[in-house]
Amino acid sequence: MTERADPMSPSDVLFYEQGASWLWLLAGPAAGVSMALIQLSAGYGIQWMVPGAFFVLVTLFLGIQVKAARIHTSVKLTADKLRQGTETILTSEIVRVYPEADGSETPKWQYARALGELTGVPRGRTGIGLRMTNARTAQAWARKHQQLRAALTNLLEERIPPEPAS
Repeated sequence: MTERADPMSPSDVLFYEQGASWLWLLAGPAAGVSMALIQLSAGYGIQWMVPGAFFVLVTLFLGIQVKAARIHTSVKLTADKLRQGTETILTSEIVRVYPEADGSETPKWQYARALGELTGVPRGRTGIGLRMTNARTAQAWARKHQQLRAALTNLLEERIPPEPAS
């Protein structure tokens, strides 16, 4: 399921990560300036073709990567939906948030399918085990995984109150 234009106000968003920053595009001008300085230090003077090519190529390639990262590694949690990359699931399908992995033994949920269309948890992100309806298990993921885990746990506690201690 893909998400189109989102009419929700920012106050409805419980957690959000953008995936990548457009500031990476500043590496293109930095590469062009660096090449110009290398030419100057070598005593050739500035030949604008090489710094211009570095500027354009680095900016173009990084622009494509940043755009892809903003699509495929962004996370958005609202009261009704969890979007991981291009996949959106209803929060009503989440039954439990598994505890964090600790110790030397790997919990079973870490072998579960990662949400989103990627083959696994994206690099730099940490997985969060989710028990879904129909006895399914999945992994949500985020850079700020503690914040996403807390938001998911709070959302579940509001929907399914904890069992009273007897």
